[in-house]
Amino acid sequence: MSPVVAPSVKIITPDYWEEACRHLAKKDRVMKRLIPQFGDACLESRGDAFVTLARSIVGQQISVKAAQSVWDRFDKLPRKMTPANVLKLKVDDMRAAGLSARKVEYLVDLAIHFDSGAVHIDAWKDMTDEMIITELVAIRGIGRWTAEMFLIFHLMRPNVMPLDDIGLINGVSQNYFSGEPVSRSDLREVGVAWAPYCSVATWYIWRSLDPVPVAY
Repeated sequence: MSPVVAPSVKIITPDYWEEACRHLAKKDRVMKRLIPQFGDACLESRGDAFVTLARSIVGQQISVKAAQSVWDRFDKLPRKMTPANVLKLKVDDMRAAGLSARKVEYLVDLAIHFDSGAVHIDAWKDMTDEMIITELVAIRGIGRWTAEMFLIFHLMRPNVMPLDDIGLINGVSQNYFSGEPVSRSDLREVGVAWAPYCSVATWYIWRSLDPVPVAY
């Protein structure tokens, strides 16, 4: 099951999902096997750019379960999770929620970028994936992986291949290479059949490792 979401949060799903699943099942034997196992479940976006990036920062280098636990505590601190409200929080309270000192710094820098208008939210729809990644990695604590998660989970861009994602690496190893180590070139080769829906295929690879849908 997906984490419980407050009724006021609108969940958005991609309009290309069914078409992507048909394409992947036709082009790729592993996808043909995986996709039917998960029914109607699909990628979901909460539609809030700041929250999505904040959740990505909280989730860095810890398990999905641990990230959810820390996020649940952090999410209770402000009345509403907005950049301005995060900037009002006390560092000690953020640390007490389970955040490292570095993640506190990253979340504050993220809030500053959003609060000051340094990120161009309204322009994203007209920007390429790489242009958006370049803008986001200027924020402390956001590297290429986090930016790619944002492209997948917030903007729901259909063709993102996060080559450094450990879940994707492990999942491709298990599903395509009998558990043998895989290189970036191996991942790219598998991704040829996935295009132009690498994001969708990656989501199913994640599900093959953990039946609980990943959400940001």
